[in-house]
Amino acid sequence: MHGFIDVDHQPDPTSWVAVLDRLTEEPFYRSYQQRVRELLRPSPGRRYLEVGAGTGASAVRLRDDHSVSVATVDHARTMSVAMRARGLTECAVADAHHLPFLNRSFDGAWADRTLQHVADPHAAIKELVRVVRPSGRVVLADPDYDTQVLDIADQSLARRVLRFRADVLLRNGTLAHQHAGLLAAYGLVDINVEARTLVVRNPTAVDNVLGLRSWAATAAERGALDPAEAQAFADAFDDAVAAHRFTYTVTFFLTAATVS
Repeated sequence: MHGFIDVDHQPDPTSWVAVLDRLTEEPFYRSYQQRVRELLRPSPGRRYLEVGAGTGASAVRLRDDHSVSVATVDHARTMSVAMRARGLTECAVADAHHLPFLNRSFDGAWADRTLQHVADPHAAIKELVRVVRPSGRVVLADPDYDTQVLDIADQSLARRVLRFRADVLLRNGTLAHQHAGLLAAYGLVDINVEARTLVVRNPTAVDNVLGLRSWAATAAERGALDPAEAQAFADAFDDAVAAHRFTYTVTFFLTAATVS
């Protein structure tokens, strides 16, 4: 079972709104999301779509900064409510594999940290391309968990936990470096790839969102690690933080292209 979170069926679904809002305010996330919006090449009066829009924070910024209209899609009703509270009016609760829009409805579309979760990323990309007009832009952003490194004392254990994160906790955790090829396969042109690396030195701020320290415990719960190894990981994690040696990095790929 992959670690896709069905927000609406969580014990406290609205808490995920706060989780995503905290993440959005982290400097790294603010910076790369701004670049994602720039890669859309937005023009005033045009219409754009965000798939997997979460709380709608990025959609609101695109709308307000560029005087455009923005439609949003998310599979969670909880997120649709949050988006409407932010003043977004065209918020669909829908599946990324079956977007409820006509062909060529938008001047651009983007998916940020969405394809890593979907059941069929090929189908989701095909849908993004379908709803964008010729000369419109498609932008994809995801971390690629094949790029992870973690500095704790036991590097062998660290690699095992990171592989669990990449291969089990996410449906498509190592797909992002292939986004350019997927867009090319659908006939898009003017393809550009940029890499942004998240560097975490003090995990306190983002650990509540990324759950770095909990990955080993989750692996033990699913039989991928011995409980003693999970505890050893947590101890090594804490020791690295206390010694100011802790470093975790993962690279995000921002891939943009033009519909021909």
